[in-house]
Amino acid sequence: MSTYRYIAKDKNGSTVAGILDVLSEADVIDALHKKDLIVVSIQAEKKKFKIMRDRKIKLDDLVIFSRQLATMIDAGIPLVQALGILAEQIENKNLRRVIFAVRQDIETGMSFCDALSKHPAVFSELFINMSRAGEASGMLNEVLDRLASYMEKMASLIRKIRAGMVYPTVVVMMATLITGVLLLKVVPTFKGIFEVLGGSLPLPTLILIGISDILRKYFLIVLVILILSGVLLGRYIRTKKGRYNFDKGTLKVPVLGSLFRKVGVAKFSRTLATLVRSGVAILPALEIVGKTSGNKVIEEAVDNCRTAIREGETIAAPLAESGVFPPMVTRMIAVGEQTGQLEKMLGKIADFYDEQVDAAVTGLTSMIEPLVIAFLGIVIGGIVIALFLPIFKITELVAR
Repeated sequence: MSTYRYIAKDKNGSTVAGILDVLSEADVIDALHKKDLIVVSIQAEKKKFKIMRDRKIKLDDLVIFSRQLATMIDAGIPLVQALGILAEQIENKNLRRVIFAVRQDIETGMSFCDALSKHPAVFSELFINMSRAGEASGMLNEVLDRLASYMEKMASLIRKIRAGMVYPTVVVMMATLITGVLLLKVVPTFKGIFEVLGGSLPLPTLILIGISDILRKYFLIVLVILILSGVLLGRYIRTKKGRYNFDKGTLKVPVLGSLFRKVGVAKFSRTLATLVRSGVAILPALEIVGKTSGNKVIEEAVDNCRTAIREGETIAAPLAESGVFPPMVTRMIAVGEQTGQLEKMLGKIADFYDEQVDAAVTGLTSMIEPLVIAFLGIVIGGIVIALFLPIFKITELVAR
């Protein structure tokens, strides 16, 4: 996009001046002619050099873009013109800038998929490779429509996971906050009362006061240690080995591990089915699936599968040996390979595990609610009881 300052004359001979942000000087002339203006002069505005980095775009925005572009191509509108129309009406400024850049690259002779590949932060390898297959087969509109459907289902899956995690996260944070206030503010007040009254305190009360004293005395040190631990853990997870160990650990977590495995299988099946249906060869398709799985354990299993296929094996056998995929999944894939209906079987697996994820999230939310309430009751109730034990003891002594 460039900025052009223009001077023109209208039908009455009046001078009209203004600024337009367009791709080229020819676009300025076209825009002025459409307004029945006679061009007097056009001058490009000099701008300071600024590097614009691509930012990640929401899946919902990409879904709308893919669906609309597919509709326009299907209606016979040329790709360059369709991109120009979409760029003008897209609300997301970052996506609009990227689409203008893609259109400009195509006008210089670049293919659609090559133009997309210049923006990896916006368009994933899945998007680029499916677009390449669609261009090669002359079915770009159908491929873009499939991409939109795929991204819709992935966005729905992500929303389900996030919705299931919001409630327990908020409750745990509130419980931590309440416990911290009790230990740092309430317990010290009772400690002062107990010291005035004198006498020996019950063991639970002494333990509670001791914990409160340690937290108050070393609060900043404990906070710094927790922050440093979080930072170091984050750095470790960003390493190749750390990420693998973290992902492997998440799959073994009780209850949550089963949910993460189902999510991984659903993404694997849906992505591979979409790629195979769009005409992407199996080896490049598996490479894309591994990178988009979001789990290093699944990625390693898929990489081993690619190696085995190069050596003449089927897809199902190495996946079964990995131990990551459930037997039902590998057997259905094997049947799909034998019958030539791999894409159909993968779609059925994805649909089944989407339902399983939905049920698991609902069950997890229902199970976590009583567990969190019980936790709150034990922790906060225990603190309250420990504080009131000395008072009960004094009441008994006074009654005597």
